[in-house]
Amino acid sequence: MPMDASLAEQSESWDVIIVGGGAAGLMAAAFAAERGLKTLVIEKNNKLGVKILMSGGTRCNITHDCSPKEIARSFRDAGKFLHKALGRLPPKEVVRIFESEGVITKIEDTGKIFPVSDRAIDVRDALVRRAERNGALLKSGVAVLDVERAGTGFRVQTAENSFVCKALLLTTGGKSYPGCGTTGDGYGWAKSLGHSIDPLHAALTPCTTDAPWVTALSGISLEVVGCESRGASGKLICERRIGALLFTHFGLSGPEPMNLSRYITMPSEPHCDEIVLDFVPEMNSEQLGAVWKEKISANGKVSVATLLPGHLPRRLADTLLELAGLSSERRLADFSKEQMRSLL
Repeated sequence: MPMDASLAEQSESWDVIIVGGGAAGLMAAAFAAERGLKTLVIEKNNKLGVKILMSGGTRCNITHDCSPKEIARSFRDAGKFLHKALGRLPPKEVVRIFESEGVITKIEDTGKIFPVSDRAIDVRDALVRRAERNGALLKSGVAVLDVERAGTGFRVQTAENSFVCKALLLTTGGKSYPGCGTTGDGYGWAKSLGHSIDPLHAALTPCTTDAPWVTALSGISLEVVGCESRGASGKLICERRIGALLFTHFGLSGPEPMNLSRYITMPSEPHCDEIVLDFVPEMNSEQLGAVWKEKISANGKVSVATLLPGHLPRRLADTLLELAGLSSERRLADFSKEQMRSLL
């Protein structure tokens, strides 16, 4: 069925309209315009790429120093869907694109790739520059009110204008950060166009707990902690991951608790009874116990506190001793096997 002629006459006509001017929308616009397609980006925020400017603590981690397969694997079952896209645009190609726009990158110890300038705005500006140079028109401060099919194409309605296009891309983001524009509009539009929508659940969000000892440690951060989560039945929800952690007034934040959150909030098991933390992930219990036995044999007069690794902040060390029912001044010579097991 051909597009209604009267509709096309009343509306601006485009080959491609992209709703959402974030990282995905700007990158798509650059590629579409490069192919000679008449391309329009519509962004409701006054600024393009708002989440880019916030990401990575305003430094913007562009990608990760690993293979496409490793990225897909981190998404577990959903990774299968990403294989083809990651194969066509692997991390090395992403880096090449940004460096061709003058954004020199660096690889940090975590494997994250940042701009050398540590400025997210350089990343955003590179995407805008590439899209505009290729001929895309970028409109910001314009909210889309509705999208619908129009013959063989689509109609996009804003408060001021109606646009028609042959191809429509919804790059509105999810529903993760309403304050910067991701309010979930794209889900409704996608559903109205015939797409199925999986149930939404929180991901990359801090984990809450009412355990007093956790909230009392608010403000303490650790770079290397093992984390895993277990459900109400004791079933392992997510295998141990090692990375950074931050104690907060409501629970746990930082990279590893936030990585766990996607599994904790999965609709199939929406509750987590336990998050297990390992403060000495480089050793198992037997190895750490053997080290302690050597220390006790060498000098039983020193205090139990000397057993705890030096990298643990004093407040955390005192808390662990308290949880184990031990005084920090207790001598190693008075340290029983049961107390050792408790502290381990």
